[in-house]
Amino acid sequence: MVGDYAQALVEGARVLALVDSLQARARFARDYDCVAPTIAPDLVRLEAARHPLLEKRLRTTGGHIVPLTLELTAEARQLIISGPNTGGKTVTLKTTALLAMMAQAGLPVSSTAATFPVFTAFLADIGDAQSIEAALSTFSAHITNLDRLSRLAGKQSLVLLDELGSSTDPEEGSALAVAIASHFLTAGAWSLISTHHTSLKVYAANTPGVLNAAAGMDEVTLAPNYQLRLGVPGASAGIQTAERLGLNASIVAAARQRLGSQQVDIARFLDRLHNELTQLEADRKAAREQQYALNQERAKLAREGDVELRNRTRDLESKLASLLKDFEFQMRETVRAIEDRAAQQKLSKEAERRMARLRREFQESFNQTVVAHRTGADQGDTNAQPHIVRHVAEGDQVRLKSLHKVATIQREVEKDLFEVALGPIKMRVKRDDIAEVLRPAEIRPIERADPLAAARSQKNVHVTVSSANTDDMRMEINLIGRTVDEATSELEKYLDRAFLAGLPRVRVIHGHGAGILRRGVREFLKSHPHVATLTEAPQNEGGQGATLVELRQ
Repeated sequence: MVGDYAQALVEGARVLALVDSLQARARFARDYDCVAPTIAPDLVRLEAARHPLLEKRLRTTGGHIVPLTLELTAEARQLIISGPNTGGKTVTLKTTALLAMMAQAGLPVSSTAATFPVFTAFLADIGDAQSIEAALSTFSAHITNLDRLSRLAGKQSLVLLDELGSSTDPEEGSALAVAIASHFLTAGAWSLISTHHTSLKVYAANTPGVLNAAAGMDEVTLAPNYQLRLGVPGASAGIQTAERLGLNASIVAAARQRLGSQQVDIARFLDRLHNELTQLEADRKAAREQQYALNQERAKLAREGDVELRNRTRDLESKLASLLKDFEFQMRETVRAIEDRAAQQKLSKEAERRMARLRREFQESFNQTVVAHRTGADQGDTNAQPHIVRHVAEGDQVRLKSLHKVATIQREVEKDLFEVALGPIKMRVKRDDIAEVLRPAEIRPIERADPLAAARSQKNVHVTVSSANTDDMRMEINLIGRTVDEATSELEKYLDRAFLAGLPRVRVIHGHGAGILRRGVREFLKSHPHVATLTEAPQNEGGQGATLVELRQ
């Protein structure tokens, strides 16, 4: 009984500890604007990362922390960081390592985005490890530690080396630094290395898989701005830093005099490089703003163009409807002028049917033209605009679409714009308003091409139909395999010929199928003026697959 009670206490304490831990993590994430890190095997990436302890201290003193952004990939696992003293090189190393450890401990990290692989070892050589008791100088302590790290490092290790190659002769230290960095690169370890040695900067620039980074410095005040810039080496600016920190001016001047010309040239080159990068970043920002403004203007123009196109299309549709109404009116007036009542009835139905077909075909052509114009498919393609007359010369007689009149070309005012004479009136028309160029024989007071207008201008017109030879006229038509539109078009022509030939009866073969063609053909026959009656064919003549049609006599 006592054992169960003790077990329950232990389990309760474990639950309370877990709840307390989760609450602490949540409070930390809220206070420091943290995010949950992601895991990727071949990527180390930080966006706007901050060291939480440094941020806490700056908050109490009213300071402002500068976020850190860096990225290493499977192709570039080593980063060489250079720049002035107190510029933030060591903070970069510590922030990266601390956030990686927090991620693997299940803690939120203080950044806007963070991605790490799973590290099996965190290996660091940071600070001064000299020991009088162990008889270790600063340099020997560094070497002892580096030897240990070199034996432990692997592909899943994160290596942090601060001020690599310092505390000894500069030339020998540079050589050692390059060799050590190359060893960790060969081992495949993820490594961040801070340095002042020019040789390491050159090594990073010339070695695949290694990136340079510069700890930022204000070009005017020469004070560090703690911004990390990837892709370029940084200038150490030791003399400038000493001067900024208040070192005796005579000592600073003497130091500048002793500085070798090569080092001066390198420092000037790095200063110029950073100035150019700053200008390039400003130009890139301006280009982005211009591109955004250009995109906004392009979208505005596209919207205006769509509105204009819709308005033009609406106007064109209105004109089309007006023209069709006028054409229908003229046809009906012409039909009324014919005295023969039987011929009038036939012609009226024929006109109505042909008008319906004309309207449908014209609408399809109109829609295709609008689509081609909107998509630009008709640009530069003369075949895509067959309605436009290509060759027009001075003195040509042309028919105008808008006025339905014949005019004479006087001169070409400019490209695709002509001055024409319409009797005593002169006007300007565009090329697309010219329907056709007429031959002299086609020009009449009443044009021969318009028999309806000619018929309307005459009185006492009688329509007579002459009988055609029936020997060449077949008594049946086979429409199997056609669509309904194709079948009705072909059937219409056949009925006209059969009617003129005086055939009393014909057979229309449409087949069984799904019944679509049969229904379409029979609906068409019911309204045709030549058809008196229609019946289904007997079984010996096709049954439901054919229709017998009695023609009017």
